[in-house]
Amino acid sequence: MTPMPSAVARALERIDRLDPALHAFIEVWPDEALAREREAVARRLPLGGLPFAVKGPSGIRSFAARRLIAAGGVPVGATSVPGPGTHWQTWGWGAHGRTVNPWRADRTPGGSSAGSAVAVAAGMVELATGSDGAGSVRIPAAWCGVFGLKTTNGLLPSPDRSGLASAGVLARSAAAAEPYLRQVLDGHETPATAPPLKMPTPVPVPIRRALALPLPLPLPLPAVYSEDLGFADVDPEVAAVVGRAVDRLVAAGTVRLVERDARLLDPVGAWTAVRGGAPDDPEAVRVRRTNDERLAALLAGGALLLTPATPNRPHGHEGPGDFYSTALTWAFNLSGHPAASLPAGFTGDGCPVGLQLVAAHGADLRLLAAARAVEDALPAARRPPAR
Repeated sequence: MTPMPSAVARALERIDRLDPALHAFIEVWPDEALAREREAVARRLPLGGLPFAVKGPSGIRSFAARRLIAAGGVPVGATSVPGPGTHWQTWGWGAHGRTVNPWRADRTPGGSSAGSAVAVAAGMVELATGSDGAGSVRIPAAWCGVFGLKTTNGLLPSPDRSGLASAGVLARSAAAAEPYLRQVLDGHETPATAPPLKMPTPVPVPIRRALALPLPLPLPLPAVYSEDLGFADVDPEVAAVVGRAVDRLVAAGTVRLVERDARLLDPVGAWTAVRGGAPDDPEAVRVRRTNDERLAALLAGGALLLTPATPNRPHGHEGPGDFYSTALTWAFNLSGHPAASLPAGFTGDGCPVGLQLVAAHGADLRLLAAARAVEDALPAARRPPAR
């Protein structure tokens, strides 16, 4: 009887077969991956040879990748990120060419964690690392129909000196992302040498309390739903898909909508100022302080904020036009809150739509538990058609 191929061998086979059409990877490491898997199994490490991908050429050196490897995870390759000279950050360039959306090849997968989302959506890996400075995990997760989580800013080390970018993960589901979060958070405290968050107020990161929260969470979960956060121009069909998903969650007893003011100030100017090295710009400080105060009231008592992950569906490879695909995501890079996107459904032209969940600072595992409950109440996520 022929032995069943190992998890890493199956991942490598799918990469070899699918990636020439999808262009999700810039490098693949078959020999090293198989050797790591043998060692992880022999040592009975917790992740037992779980195959994963890392974002971009430097992803293998990230804190999250090192923690996953130490726990027996196996990196099989590095995924695509935007190419040189790209003036928008919602596509990638792999070893074989431009990264394509696995649902529609004429559309972008989102970015900048483009290849990571595609690799997960196509089943080439179980999960992939990402980073999110404006929506770079949540946007590709939404547009590729997978789960994506941005952790609380400052919770994990990040090379981004602005404090906007945070480590994240892409996985087939919230349940599949749990090994990542537990391994990278377990016993970790933000080192004293990490660059301080450039925020008007400090962000608390109660790691041990978050890890000790009981799972699953009692239902229904208090939640506030906003279609546009008071300023975004949202595609009506995207809004309708997310609105139906929220209605289903309410009908299933998963969430209980509460009436709170979810209007925020448009963060575009503040985000641009911080990214440009001017965090003390008076208008940026005003916007951040106002939004921080509003979010504290909105998320009080463990409430979640629900929104579409993006205001638009995946755009073509020529670029987004006048749309800010980040309109509903980058406010939470400025505020530092953990946020996730999970599949909500599809537009009529076959494009995936994401539902964004936002939770209080440091409540990363609570957010993950909430996402699992939401997933249970929504139709199972579909896989893209085989290529």
